Amino acid sequence: MFTTKANAIFQEVIKEYHIKNTVDQPFKNKYSENDLLEHLLYRKCWIDTVQWHYEDIIRDPKIDPVAALTLKRQIDASNQDRTDMVEYIDSYFLDTYKHVTPKTNATINTESPAWGVDRLSILALKIYHMNEEATRVDATDEHRAACQKKLDILLEQRVDLSTAIDTLLSDIEKGDKYMKVYKQMKMYNDDELNPVLRGQK
Repeated sequence: MFTTKANAIFQEVIKEYHIKNTVDQPFKNKYSENDLLEHLLYRKCWIDTVQWHYEDIIRDPKIDPVAALTLKRQIDASNQDRTDMVEYIDSYFLDTYKHVTPKTNATINTESPAWGVDRLSILALKIYHMNEEATRVDATDEHRAACQKKLDILLEQRVDLSTAIDTLLSDIEKGDKYMKVYKQMKMYNDDELNPVLRGQK
């Protein structure tokens, strides 16, 4: 199943990141572009993992305002990379299923397969960090117990989300569902669409 591979790669990425555990470490994709799906999934989760830690850092109440602004720009750039990767993954799926003719009664899903993958990648990070909290030796028993309950729910959610994604891909392959991808039309990075940027031209 697709999500078995995806979940394994996401865990691989998160483990690899936490060896050095710094947002400044260089990125190296373990998978070549010859293994395109694995390559895209690895890159996608790396972006998410770095951004997860950006979001931790920027919430430091003692952060220097200038550093915070720089970090906000990095988060914006990371968000754009994340969106681009979702579109690359959807392009992969579009190409994979381009030979399929949807049935006349085929329906469209609420989200594309890659946006489901996006949620699965974020969920892998939630599981990793909630497990850290559930097993943290310097935390109270109450804290660990509360985090374990949350971890159990997250693990259940991963099963459900994985099943939903695999079912969607199967339905697309059978022609019961069809893909329709809308390119993200973000306006705030565009100097023609953002009035603040446009006013500075």
